[in-house]
Amino acid sequence: MHYLKKLLFTVVLTGMAHAAVKGQQKGQQPNVIIIYADDLGYGDISCNGATRVKTPHIDQLASEGIRFTNGHATAATCTPSRYSILTGEYAWRKKGTNILPGNAALIVPTDRTTLGKVFQRAGYRTACIGKWHLGLGTQGEPDWNGEIKPGPLETGFDYAFFFPATADRVPTVYVENHRVVALDPKDTIQVNYQHKIGSEPTGKENPELLKMHSTPGQGHNQTIVNGIGRIGWMTGGQRARWTDESLAGDFVDQAQHFIEEHRRQPFFLYLALSDIHVPRMPGTRFKGKSELGYRGDVIMQLDWSVGEIMKTLDYLGIAKNTIVIFSSDNGPVLDDGYLDGAVAQQNGHQPAGVMRGGKYSILEGGTRVPFIVHWPGTVKPGVSGALVSQADLLASFAALLRQPLSESDAPDSWNILGALLGKSQQGRSSYVEQANTLALVKGDWKYIAPQRGPKLFDAVNIESGLDTVPQLYNLKTDLGEKNNVAAAHPEMVKEMSAMLENIRSSGRSR
Repeated sequence: MHYLKKLLFTVVLTGMAHAAVKGQQKGQQPNVIIIYADDLGYGDISCNGATRVKTPHIDQLASEGIRFTNGHATAATCTPSRYSILTGEYAWRKKGTNILPGNAALIVPTDRTTLGKVFQRAGYRTACIGKWHLGLGTQGEPDWNGEIKPGPLETGFDYAFFFPATADRVPTVYVENHRVVALDPKDTIQVNYQHKIGSEPTGKENPELLKMHSTPGQGHNQTIVNGIGRIGWMTGGQRARWTDESLAGDFVDQAQHFIEEHRRQPFFLYLALSDIHVPRMPGTRFKGKSELGYRGDVIMQLDWSVGEIMKTLDYLGIAKNTIVIFSSDNGPVLDDGYLDGAVAQQNGHQPAGVMRGGKYSILEGGTRVPFIVHWPGTVKPGVSGALVSQADLLASFAALLRQPLSESDAPDSWNILGALLGKSQQGRSSYVEQANTLALVKGDWKYIAPQRGPKLFDAVNIESGLDTVPQLYNLKTDLGEKNNVAAAHPEMVKEMSAMLENIRSSGRSR
């Protein structure tokens, strides 16, 4: 009884309603699963308006939970978004947080409070499964043939099963905790991103060996693994190499094992799926199942993965005591290096919905992504327009779990627990988006800082949003950012420019 009184008192302090603990099992905090998609656009799921591809499992998650229409990754590319979701800090504050090569050193400080460490301090078992892409080791090349650390285990996770970077970058192997899975010690791994090593065939030199060809000029034509050219060169580790068709199933299997093993104690699972990042090579059961080429097929595969996780929770009887958050690390891209049918078979599908831009872009399509919170029996189903960020998960769960944060912890993570649980329509009051420049969102207004650069990223055919003059948009009336009203509102431009500069210079926004 004392525990419940203390818990309810904390609930009041953090702005939550009494109903926020109704779905918990007696004496146990809720489990938490973050399902993190890769390159999935706001308009890529049917509950957000997609008609050319169906996502019934994600749709069910949304219909039973809260679907946010103004939910964001912190950046329009993967590494900085992943850095921010785990640290609660805008990645542009730290050097070296742009898209990393597969042999980069760890960029998450091991002495910092992270999302995983918040859960560990609250007594949770934690796991990182899927794509990592935040670097490994301290300096130079990680020791692929020995202990690979520091990495996920040093940054808040008790268990890790992951691949180091992206599916289109070497090394194409799984790492479990500190070691490459299934590595033959007689067939050691070497990786290089500066020049070719070894004599293995490459996509550039041996295109006849490819089952998926790369887009000319995008660099996906180096060492061939599983019939697909990659970025970077690799030798060795033949037994350890995964196949693209097995990625989704392998990550789902590992997640299911972790959930089942820890079903009787609170757990936190960060499930960072590879879908729908390139190379898009779905499992055989999904090939040709959509109208949109392999890109549509892997959207269906992603939806299947979500369904399998939810079935596991239902089977184990822990769905009502598990918070599931579904989102994506950045906006969409069609041709991101491979000729996989995404462009030729677009068939009217709009991956970013009505928004301009996408992956790599400072326009809304770059960071406004699917964002769903599901907690049956506790979170009332609905749709919310509250401004929410993945960076806010750290401070919000710290509040839920009564874990104090120091002044230096999570400097850009806001406690928006009320919005996440549907008790409030108020999320953040302001937010910074990152691409090749920065943008500030405040209320209905968005200010994009001037920056030289191309108006169109030709390689991926995505509008950059860059301009040498200030840009100001009213997102309430112009979500497509078609009408720059900076000249008509110079006072707003001045105010938001100064506010953005203050956020930069102060080192924090929380």
